[in-house]
Amino acid sequence: MVKPTDEVINLPNFPVTIVRELDGNFIHDNISLKELVEHTDKGLILYFYPKDDTPGCTVQATEFTEHFNDFDELGYDIIGVSRDSIESHKKFIEKYDLQIPLISDSDEQLCQHFEVIKEKNMYGKTTLGLVRSAFVFNKEGKLTHAQRNLRAKGYTERLLNTLTS
Repeated sequence: MVKPTDEVINLPNFPVTIVRELDGNFIHDNISLKELVEHTDKGLILYFYPKDDTPGCTVQATEFTEHFNDFDELGYDIIGVSRDSIESHKKFIEKYDLQIPLISDSDEQLCQHFEVIKEKNMYGKTTLGLVRSAFVFNKEGKLTHAQRNLRAKGYTERLLNTLTS
């Protein structure tokens, strides 16, 4: 059973740009995540990562791809979110043969909705950055699990264990 969360975050009803590869072609659709869940009758794992094609983000995306069928069997779609452009997402998906769609949130609307932009201290300098986070919604669109400041390596297996225990 998924650990319940005290956080109350609703799936947003504004459109987001989802990039995916389908039969060798890249498509990008604008759809609200709320509509997506309503039309698929599946839960949703939405994970936020700082930047395409960086070590930790690549590990996380490839691990989600490796376990894509496991999450699908449990009744979940997986979507990654970063502030990268559509073109950056296309290159990232193609380079690593990612099976998961990615959201281009270059205007940070979705990041702000989930409050994942936070102050970070990098080499003594304070900047605003995206905090690696994941949110799990059931097929009714209710938040059932949230984790912020997560470690990329091994996260998908830890999440699978959480969802199946």
